[in-house]
Amino acid sequence: MLDDNPTLTNGSPPLLGVSRSLSGKRWRLREADESAVVTIARQQGVPDALARVIAARGITAEAAGAFLTPRLRDSFPDPSDFADMDKAAALVWDAIEAQRPMAVFADYDVDGATSAAQLIRYFRHFDRPADIYVPDRIEEGYGPSGAAFETLQQRGAELVITVDCGAAAHAALEHAAGIGLDVIVIDHHLMDAAMPPAAALVNPNRADDKSGCGHLAAAGVTFIFLAALNREGRRRGTITPDNEPDLLDWIDLAALGTICDVVPLTGVNRAITAQGLKAMGRWSHLGLRCLAEASGVEGEANTYHAGFLIGPRINAGGRVGKSDLGATLLTTEDEALARRIAGELDALNAERRSIEADVQEAALAQLEGQASERAILVAAGEGWHPGVIGVVAGRLKEKFDKPVIVIGLDRAASPPIGKGSGRSVPGVNLGGAIAAARDAGLLLSGGGHAMAGGLSIDPDRITELVAYLDDRLAPELAAAADEMALRADGVLTAGGITTELAQLLERAAPFGQGNAEPRFVLPRMRVSFAKRVGTDHVRFTLGDLDGRRVDGICFRCAETPIGEALLAAGPGLFHAFGRLKLDTWQGRERVQLHLEDLATAAE
Repeated sequence: MLDDNPTLTNGSPPLLGVSRSLSGKRWRLREADESAVVTIARQQGVPDALARVIAARGITAEAAGAFLTPRLRDSFPDPSDFADMDKAAALVWDAIEAQRPMAVFADYDVDGATSAAQLIRYFRHFDRPADIYVPDRIEEGYGPSGAAFETLQQRGAELVITVDCGAAAHAALEHAAGIGLDVIVIDHHLMDAAMPPAAALVNPNRADDKSGCGHLAAAGVTFIFLAALNREGRRRGTITPDNEPDLLDWIDLAALGTICDVVPLTGVNRAITAQGLKAMGRWSHLGLRCLAEASGVEGEANTYHAGFLIGPRINAGGRVGKSDLGATLLTTEDEALARRIAGELDALNAERRSIEADVQEAALAQLEGQASERAILVAAGEGWHPGVIGVVAGRLKEKFDKPVIVIGLDRAASPPIGKGSGRSVPGVNLGGAIAAARDAGLLLSGGGHAMAGGLSIDPDRITELVAYLDDRLAPELAAAADEMALRADGVLTAGGITTELAQLLERAAPFGQGNAEPRFVLPRMRVSFAKRVGTDHVRFTLGDLDGRRVDGICFRCAETPIGEALLAAGPGLFHAFGRLKLDTWQGRERVQLHLEDLATAAE
């Protein structure tokens, strides 16, 4: 739909006048400082198209070189800037030198598994094996508990390090203190000002932390903790040049956790990811190599491999299988065991997809009736598997462009309980709203960060919760409308889509949260060919008015307005919105358009 009065909330017009595309989105051109574009192109020796992509992401001319060649030395923070970091490092070295038994308590997702694996491997380097504990998602839920700490103490642990959890576990940490168990917390989740009684609590999102690194995943915080451990070991004289661990041996784990936790790939996160993917692509890590083989990954690693092929398989253990499979795979040196676990995780991932599809269908049926009326959408169902509700919430959030919470109910429990997981859209702080609902007494527990959160609730209070969140988030959603517009980095002709351009744009990788993959618009195109492929994908050819053509694919769109428009292959004109992707077939490299949106264009 073209707008006769095309003005957005920030005063800029929608791109090509598209105020409502076939997917219901507005299109905008990313703004870039023109003087920065010119300077970046000249100083870095890159064409204007890449310079504009860099500038449009807020990168200054002075920072462009570091952006194009991200190095840890340029962005690595001083570990001492983190509250309690040096204290935690000293406590760990005290335990190592006194030979006190240690254990690592890890969350059951990729961020938790990769954080735990870094610590386990670090301790192993000094011949100090540590116990590992990953709670069962269904039986124990998220985070540490008093019972889990008692189990670890009974297994001999005298010092426990929690990773990717613990910062809000007041009751559990109070219980640990009561039984004389020392606990160090390594976390990144939002927390309130009240500090739980941990021996040390390292979290860049604690109120008094001055590091400025609140965007780190737990795997990134853990990687920096390893640097603090190395420094403390050197200070004590325990670490020498002959025995100092090379932290780059584990940067692939830090990168995997960073990518899969969908934190912004900016600053040190970008450097960890860029360097970590290079290390990952050598496939020297046994567990990652076995997972790559199981998922069909070959050659160099990228964010797609990490986030959509390897990561989901590690997650599958915690979602629908054994919660400790991922951490075990990432720490084992036994090739036979690694291959067995990788195969098991691959099978569990297939099972997870089937369960997820059933829950998504049921949740979608509930939400379609309320989508137009509410600022937040909440679906709840009896027996919905808690291991997939977060993924389903993310999928439905993308469909409706609103925060979504999916709750699995267990009314047979005593007392009945609902466990929910939510995903948000840019500009709407869902984790903060869930925490506020918890503080208001509407939840049994809950919290998270801006883009995601989890909760436990009495099923009889869900209606009350929805009303509370709807009222709280409506102003945020209205203010965020402009942020949810699709943003293009430029307008291209069909003739301008070349393999050279696609290769060039890869210099801005790694792409992800905070560094979106470049998108472009092709104006006034006709569909000359379209065919449904796979379950619901559409392959197509678009042609411009001069007869130049571009091939492409649109994923999971066959039964949407976009897919219907493609498959109709009528004489009408469309503006096309998408990404340029390199494809190698029979040794020949070509570029395709991965279509994400269409808008009707005037004849």
